[in-house]
Amino acid sequence: MNRTRLRSLGVNVIHGDIRSASDFEDLPPADWVIDAAANPSVLAGVSGNGSSRQLFEHNLASLVNVVEYCKASKAGLLLLSSSRVYSISELASLPLKTCGDAFRLDASAALPEGVSEHGIDTEFSTAPPISLYGSTKLACEIMALEYGAAYDFPVWVNRCGVLAGAGQFGTPDQGIVSYWINAHLRRRPLKYIGFNGQGRQVRDFLHPRDLASLLDAQLNTPRKGGCRLYTAGGGAGRAVSLAELNRWCDARFGAHCAQSDNRERPYDIPWMIMDNAGANRDFGWKPLLSREQVLEEIAAHAEQHPDWLERSGL
Repeated sequence: MNRTRLRSLGVNVIHGDIRSASDFEDLPPADWVIDAAANPSVLAGVSGNGSSRQLFEHNLASLVNVVEYCKASKAGLLLLSSSRVYSISELASLPLKTCGDAFRLDASAALPEGVSEHGIDTEFSTAPPISLYGSTKLACEIMALEYGAAYDFPVWVNRCGVLAGAGQFGTPDQGIVSYWINAHLRRRPLKYIGFNGQGRQVRDFLHPRDLASLLDAQLNTPRKGGCRLYTAGGGAGRAVSLAELNRWCDARFGAHCAQSDNRERPYDIPWMIMDNAGANRDFGWKPLLSREQVLEEIAAHAEQHPDWLERSGL
């Protein structure tokens, strides 16, 4: 689906497998590489979601081919990492309070390093466990930065929060906002899993166009040294709980109730909002699309593409 659209925009799409070193041999030199490749599910490698070996091959082993290509062509590297590199036990123990249908950070309590009322930043703990998926992304960050330092090519690492926008594949593991809106519109079964089955768990979301503006600023910043690692998310203004998202869908499409499921799953977290202060300080960057704009864009796309969940592989 996406290849056809990219070609219509004049993008030269080359089919290859980054796990295969030979697939890089005939590639022309590039100025920059954006590495967004991964099995994106935090449950990858467990719970029947692919094998652990496959996760390693996709997320980490493939990176050596990318950085060797950057080394050979002196290309800069923009590595898209993940908010899931952070310690699950530390996230689970954050002081939270219940405010209506959502968990909120209790900023009046003592907070660990790397978290404030603005969200999580790069100083927050990455102590294990962080999931098999998170550990591969954290290892990729270290390897990319080491290659850049050793072979003198620029590397920027962005720990991205949830991405959301029209045309995103609607899957519960990755495109949860797109999935929820599409499933609500089609009256598919929806569940609030864990945390007493109330749907109060909160994440922020970032539109790809806003992320693109950050990447553009980074690849046009020639400085050497200094901070190379940033958090990039929607921030508090684009945060929503599942229950709040369902209420928005109720108002948009008509009422459709989600079921409560009290079972706890490994790696689930109650609250995660990204603090963009570092990217704003160094690049003047902040997300511009509002929460309402992103949700409405996805809803309009869902209405225009009634088979989107099937086309997304569900």
